[in-house]
Amino acid sequence: MRRFGTQGRVRPEQHYIVSRTEEITDFINRIKEGRYIVLFAPRQTGKTTFFRMALETLTAADPTYFPIQLDFQTMRNATPATFYDQFYQTVCIQIESVFQKCGSAPSKALTEFLKDTTLTDAFSMVMFFRHLANFLDSDSHKNVPAFKRVVLLIDEFDGIPKTVVSDFLYALRQIYLSDEMQCPYSMGIVGVKNIRQLDYDRSISPFNIQDEFRLPNFTLEQVQELFAQYTDEVGQAFAPEVTAAIHKQTAGQPFLVNRCAQILTEELDIPKTETLTMAHFAKAHRRLLGDGNTNIDHLRTNVRRDRRFETILLQIASYDSGVRFNPDDDLMNELVTYGVIAEGTDGMCEIVNPIYQHRILQIFKPTFNGLENIYFPEETGENFIDYITPTGQLEMEGLLNNFQAFIGRAGFRILQVPDTPQEYVGQHLLYAYLDHFVHVVGANMFLEVQTGRGKMDLLIVHNQRKYIVETKIWEGDKYYQSGKKQLAAYLKSESAAEGYYVVFDHRQNPEPRKETEKVGDVEIRSYVIPVVQKPPSAV
Repeated sequence: MRRFGTQGRVRPEQHYIVSRTEEITDFINRIKEGRYIVLFAPRQTGKTTFFRMALETLTAADPTYFPIQLDFQTMRNATPATFYDQFYQTVCIQIESVFQKCGSAPSKALTEFLKDTTLTDAFSMVMFFRHLANFLDSDSHKNVPAFKRVVLLIDEFDGIPKTVVSDFLYALRQIYLSDEMQCPYSMGIVGVKNIRQLDYDRSISPFNIQDEFRLPNFTLEQVQELFAQYTDEVGQAFAPEVTAAIHKQTAGQPFLVNRCAQILTEELDIPKTETLTMAHFAKAHRRLLGDGNTNIDHLRTNVRRDRRFETILLQIASYDSGVRFNPDDDLMNELVTYGVIAEGTDGMCEIVNPIYQHRILQIFKPTFNGLENIYFPEETGENFIDYITPTGQLEMEGLLNNFQAFIGRAGFRILQVPDTPQEYVGQHLLYAYLDHFVHVVGANMFLEVQTGRGKMDLLIVHNQRKYIVETKIWEGDKYYQSGKKQLAAYLKSESAAEGYYVVFDHRQNPEPRKETEKVGDVEIRSYVIPVVQKPPSAV
């Protein structure tokens, strides 16, 4: 039986796999046009799997293409001489492999040529490919059509040594622009960092011939296709709303989609006779948010590479006005390279999916904020468990009334929360407060990110009932009022009759508010909570 793949390369015979028919057709058409194609995207987005599938589809339909697949992952620290020697040895191995798959062997002339050739630099590489084209484009291969076009695929290209990258790219450019037989005829360069980031001397890139190829995340239809393969094979169905929820929370990120499905089908011990429901998804989602998988490890490492990342990410997440994407900003480009943010359709920065936003908040949230012991007044003896009614409903209004009072009790001490920018301390504390609450009462909390920026809709699910809390930072009465309309529309889409709106006011003279009003067909309880700007002056 196949599985949902999350470790290494995905193989069709072992794993459920999205066909990506349209994307593969587009890629193959570019190869046929002789383009030099680059795909730079974050790790675990399916790049290698996609390119290999495309090459297999191409060569199965037209055996005159000759694919050579390389990997620069282990070459990062190689000297130029070692790099070109390893490059050549790998090319020879790949040439032999292609002939074996065709049920043939290289001609004697080609074998002797490969044996007598040595690569030492970029120029010798150009000459090698020129001669290789002549040997392949011949009638000397028994039972095998003459190979006309070499397609070179280089995976982990950003592992190329700094000392060779410029000359290597110039050599490929020379081949591409040559009037003679072009070999390689087409190329695919795959990596995390783009060509501009690899051009370490900051000069104009020598590879200005590149044809950029974007491999998008899975669409909802592709996630449905993926899960249908499992259902056809095992018999267990995903409820449509579960598929939609997985796509929404992951934004179709391939690893996260497969990991969530893996948890549901392998780790929760759900009988295969049961349909996978939203109750099952809630458990899988909770596990995913606490998962220590390699994808999240990469996320954690990457967002901590530069302390300034925290400011950018929290600015994106907290302000309706957002952060305009600047392609010339090095910090933004790094976060794009790591797959953390993207440019939205309106030109603004967005965190790429709700799961990443949730984990980013967890990463930057102090393990202890030092204020947990004053969440509730000492004289009442209250605790989170007191905010569940005898009928099993959550008393969200009372819970948030207490949070507003807690901020007042804490006073200037909220400025002493460790490792937290003052501008975002209110949201940090609300998120920690509600996170603590849902764990105590056995609820689930989801981040419902509509645009990837500006606001956080916290969806709490308990006993099959939804409670929605939207939080943001004060940006003026216009944004405050429009936020209510946004929340009302979201409440309607979730079939919820009431919602809660918490806005933190950082002005010097804030105006605290607490009001309940009808907006359309729903009821919204709003809070404007002042945030202390500075501790009292020493006397």
